[in-house]
Parts: sequence; C-alpha cells; structure tokens
Amino acid sequence: MARKNLLSGLVEAGDMEQAVPSNAAYPVRGASKSMIRSVGELARQADAYLEGEQVVDLDPGLIDGSFVADRLADDDQEHYRELLEAVRENGQNSPILVRPHPERDGRYMIVFGHRRVRVARELGRKVRAVVKAIDDKAHVIAQGQENSARANLSFIEKAAFAGRLENLGYGRDVICSALASNEAAVSKMISVVNRIPEAIVQAIGPAPSIGRERWVELSLVVPRRPELVTETVAEADFSELDSNSRFEKLLAALTVKGKTVRKTIAEPALSWAARDKSVTANLKQSGRTATLALGAADGPRFAHWISSNLNDLYEAFRASEKTE
Repeated sequence: MARKNLLSGLVEAGDMEQAVPSNAAYPVRGASKSMIRSVGELARQADAYLEGEQVVDLDPGLIDGSFVADRLADDDQEHYRELLEAVRENGQNSPILVRPHPERDGRYMIVFGHRRVRVARELGRKVRAVVKAIDDKAHVIAQGQENSARANLSFIEKAAFAGRLENLGYGRDVICSALASNEAAVSKMISVVNRIPEAIVQAIGPAPSIGRERWVELSLVVPRRPELVTETVAEADFSELDSNSRFEKLLAALTVKGKTVRKTIAEPALSWAARDKSVTANLKQSGRTATLALGAADGPRFAHWISSNLNDLYEAFRASEKTE
C-alpha cells in the first residue's frame, strides 16, 4: 500500500527543527544526530521521495535546472553516452523528481535527475517524473541525498555543492544532512573551496580519482602562488588533459618533491677590488644564502687568511652590530 505524502512535516515552517515521524523522507534532529549511516540507507531515503507518488510524462522543454548546481563540467561523457543508449533501447526506468517552479508559472524545476532530462532532450522524448510541491530547504536535502547515494560525485563536487549551499544562507545542519556528512567533514570541504578560487576549481573539473587529502594539499599551496596558478591553467595543453591530469599538473607546478615552491628574489651582486687590484671580491645573495668569491693574484691567499681568522672576524662583526 502506497504511503501518503512522504514529505509532509518537512516543507512547513519550523518542521526542519523538529523530530519528524519515522515514515518521513528524512529525519532532521541536528547535525550530530541526523547523519546517514550507510549509502544503502541514504538511497532508501532518496527513494522515499518517489514512493507512492503518481508518475507523469513531462516535456523536457518545460523543465529548468536546480537553483543550486551539484556538478562541475561534465567530463564523464562515456557514462553519459551509456545512459543515453540504455534509455534509447529500454526507456527511462527511474523517474526524476521535480517541483513546480517557484517563480515561473507552468514550468518545473529539477530536484534530481539532470542527466535523464538531458538524455530526454537529446532523444526528443518526454521525461517520466514525480512532481512534488516542496520548499527550497527540502529541495536541497533531497537533491544532495540522491546524488550522494547514486551520482558518485567526486570530493570537489560535494565540496563545491556545500560551498554553494552555505553562500545561499543554509546552515551547517542542512548541509550535513544533504551530503550525509558530519560537521568536521563539511567544514573541511568548505575550507577547500574557500581557498581555491571557483574559476580554478571549474578549470580543473570533477577530478573523480582525487580524494579529500589531495585537494586539501592543493588548497594550501594555491593561495601562495596565484600568478603561477593562473599561468599553469592558461597553458595551451592544460584544457586538453583529463580532469585528474589537470589536477596533477597544477599541483606539480606548485610543489617540488612534495614541498611548496617558494619564490626567492636574488639580491644584486656586489663587487669590490683592492686599490692595487691584487684581490677582487664578488658577493651574491639569494634568500638566506650568500656566496663570496675571491679572485685575482692574492685572492686564494686572502681567502685562506679569512678562513683562518673567522672567529675573530665574527666577533668583530657582532661587536659592530652592538655598537650600531
């Protein structure tokens, strides 16, 4: 027997702060108590948005995208083509979820199912959909739970989604519920996208093979070398690489053997010569390193004398600093 209105209690003002019935689409009782314990459970909760609801056929031309993006540029054309061919041969097995557009009469907004809508447009077919009147908060939670359960979003896509939700004014409890993550994980996601400019994240793309710690590493070095970041991303071959390789190329440009590249400015060389030209000296300084080169006829003997009197010379140097 179909259950009735699985989103009841979730779309009215204040209900997000209260405990909800056990048959509701998702329980929200604070970030520490509402975390999803498994992908399987998350998938069942996403299914709850569709259970017992009437499926209708909609013209994809009447459907607009979600008000908050959850994917970066779609590099995974192979999986998209597989989905397209499957729908072409067998039809659309799983309906999408849409809501009546909050600002445009007669139109709908996607909650989840963007790729299926894109396939339907390309094939010139209608889209099988469930239409639910839900508010923005329930929308982002449903969208996030569906994608976390099935869409196999990469770390940076989840992080970008979290950042967009925070910029829209949603609290960490809502973001944690949408991404099925605890507050520590969400904080790390948002810190990464706050340190890496959005244009750079978009240029790299979803990087599906790159995990959290690698993105954290990149986020720590990007702010230190903004000019080099821009130069690397603008290189002609950068956009030709796949997303994972773009990430690796940028990180490699900013690091050497795992250490951050630090830009040092070399000081102008200083030259000196004795009056009789018997000794010449050239001093070069770069960062914390200084090199003194002695030449001419007496250069080697003068160098030996200096090395034999380093203690006295250093004491004289320290004494001169105190006097100054």
